[in-house]
Amino acid sequence: MSSDAKEAVAAITAAKNPRELEQLRVRYLGRNGSVTRELRRVGDLPPDKRAAAGAAANQIRKQVESALTQAEKKLQQQQYEGETASITLDVTAPVDTPDAFGHAHPVMSLIDDVVRIFWQMGFSVIDGPEIETEWYNFEALNIPADHPARDMQDTFYLEGGNLPRTHTSNLQVRYMEKHQPPIRIVTPGKVYRNEDEDQRHSWQFYQLEGLVVDKGITLADLKGTLLAMMKGLLGEDTQIKLLPNYFPYTEPSVELHATCVICGGKGCKMCSHTGWLELGGAGMVHPQVLRNGGIDPEVYSGFAFGFGPERIAAIKHGVPDVREFWRPNLNFLEQFE
Repeated sequence: MSSDAKEAVAAITAAKNPRELEQLRVRYLGRNGSVTRELRRVGDLPPDKRAAAGAAANQIRKQVESALTQAEKKLQQQQYEGETASITLDVTAPVDTPDAFGHAHPVMSLIDDVVRIFWQMGFSVIDGPEIETEWYNFEALNIPADHPARDMQDTFYLEGGNLPRTHTSNLQVRYMEKHQPPIRIVTPGKVYRNEDEDQRHSWQFYQLEGLVVDKGITLADLKGTLLAMMKGLLGEDTQIKLLPNYFPYTEPSVELHATCVICGGKGCKMCSHTGWLELGGAGMVHPQVLRNGGIDPEVYSGFAFGFGPERIAAIKHGVPDVREFWRPNLNFLEQFE
């Protein structure tokens, strides 16, 4: 270390407070500091001497910068120790507890309830990517390129061909690729769709889907599973019915309807006076979807289902507009404590 560097480091190390340290920084590294001036002089030297002089000046600059950093840390530690030395804290002393604590969001609380029900039935909870490829989001689920669900009206597309997932079914194929039956999973998570918002729809919402694959799985197993779920969520008196429908990834496909929790099946405005509420879709997994997941449909069968937790939470709590759940309205959310 040169004598100039030793002098600078000694002065910096002896600094007694941050103000003195800042003065030394300006003295050595400021616009007109001694080290800065030396670096500027390098350009005025003959070409054959610039490399050596520049290396020496840079070495001094690095040593001064390092000394400043160490001194700053030392002064901060001294300040901290001085402040804490005068603090007395009795961790055994009683404290005042707040009058109220936060509580779970009503939609997240419902998802937790659903997950708990399926966990008790032996299901595993699976998570995965929200940004997905077209293969896992569409093609592996038997949704060809010309299917309406692929239309730009329904899907956000990103540069490079990827997209925010439009359902959590993408996780089902991913799971089948890595696991052989028996399979029992639920996949809660956020999904995204390019659609107009209204009282029952949003461009971003939660979805919870389930998948069961094993030998001898039938539609009766699907109905029994859905009935157990709805009784656990809406009460033991809840009944369900499955109506024919079409989904490209299930065959046969059904709609899940449950008795209205508002009127008990008698008919009201919430259920359009039918006594029944449409809650989601389900069906037996299409053989091609099983093949895409690496599972032989000649040996195994399975069922899948999916629904929106916001929709069920709105029904359960009598909320007419699902958008209310995600608006920054604490007065509204505090009702669900």
